[in-house]
Parts: sequence; C-alpha cells; structure tokens
Amino acid sequence: MQIRAVLFDFAGTLFSPLPADIWVAGAAGDIGLELTGNDVASLAERCLAAGLPGAPYPSSVPDHVASAYAERDLSPVAHRTAYVELLRGAVGGYPGLAEAIYGLVLEPRGWLPYPDARGVVDTLIARDVRVGLISNVGFDIRPILRHHGFEELARRCTLSFEHQVTKPDPRIFRIALDMLGTEPAATLMVGDHLEADGAAAELGIHSLVWPMSPPGRDHGLERVLSAVSPGPDSA
Repeated sequence: MQIRAVLFDFAGTLFSPLPADIWVAGAAGDIGLELTGNDVASLAERCLAAGLPGAPYPSSVPDHVASAYAERDLSPVAHRTAYVELLRGAVGGYPGLAEAIYGLVLEPRGWLPYPDARGVVDTLIARDVRVGLISNVGFDIRPILRHHGFEELARRCTLSFEHQVTKPDPRIFRIALDMLGTEPAATLMVGDHLEADGAAAELGIHSLVWPMSPPGRDHGLERVLSAVSPGPDSA
C-alpha cells in the first residue's frame, strides 16, 4: 500500500533544543545574572548531564525526583517539577537559574527546527501526504510549532499529557492514526528513539528511526521523502 500519511516525533526528529551553552546564557540573561564564558560552559555541561528537556536522557535520576520524572510526560506539573529539580542539582549555586533554564523549554526561542525539517514537511504537504506529530511531552508544543511555521503539524498533534498515555504504548499510536484518518499500512512513523518510536511497527506502521542530530545541523530528513511515493502530479 502506498504511504499516504507521515507521523513525526518532535524533539530529536524535527526540532532540537538550543545548544546547552546558549540555553544557559539566555536563561542567565533573563534573570540578570552575569556569568563568565567558563561559567556558562561548565554549567551547560552539568545541565546536559543532569537532563535538559529534549536532550539525551540522563544516565541516572536522584531518588527524590524519580516519581515526577517517571510521570513527566503525563502532566505539566510533573514535567516542571522533574526538570526544575534536575536542573537545580546542576546549578544549585545560582538561585533562580534552574527555573529560568526550564522556562526556555516552554518558549519557541528555546527550540531550533532542524534546517531540513520545514522543507521536508512542506514537500509532503505539497504531495498531498497527510502529516501529523506524536510526542511524549508534558506541555503544549503547538505554539512552538506555529511560531516556526509548522501550522499543519500543530493542527494534528497527539501529545502524551493530553491523553494520559505515552509511547511505546500502542494506544497513543492508534489515537494519532485516528486523528490523521489513516491506516497503519499507509502510514510512516519518523522518530529518534528505537523503543518509543519504533514501537509503531508493532501496529503495522512503517517506521524510520535514527538518532538525534546536533542542533543546527541537517538531520537527514530527505530519507522520509525517499520512503514516500510522489503524488501523481509530482515532477
């Protein structure tokens, strides 16, 4: 069956968070905190290790944060609690900085689309391929999508906190399929996490999964176009 719909993951697939040093410097500026270049670099490294939202998962989570972290994609409160506490452990000597760093994750300026993301999504739409987004996330990312020109994806979002279910649970993929009005065999899932995004294959959804790229670099999303047959009037 021809693929007529594509589901994209958000972080690590279409978008990346700001580079950690820019994130820390921006947050410090927001609260009027003056940091040296060495301070910024050190804090950025510590924040990455602790767990920045949208960045690679931390290797371990402190016991007092474990419960909120486990539920971070099911509730805005749990999401904020988990990440602010993780960040406090990384920047504890600077009051207010953890909250300011977390605040950037909620804003469009905290995220960068991969340079090849917009062109690929627009090409799919031009080919009359339905596009949607499915994400494990604890807050509404639609304003971020709209700000960066992804209106069609913002209209067809399946967000874990709104449905109280996260990938790899098959229920969230079924919700996304219903939103797109498509069947598994006619749908492609594109993500960066083998366990979470690759689980779509268990429902018969075609899947493309590869690791996230550094911020600001092309992510190789042209492979999505290769996997989707052009429409009848495409050149």
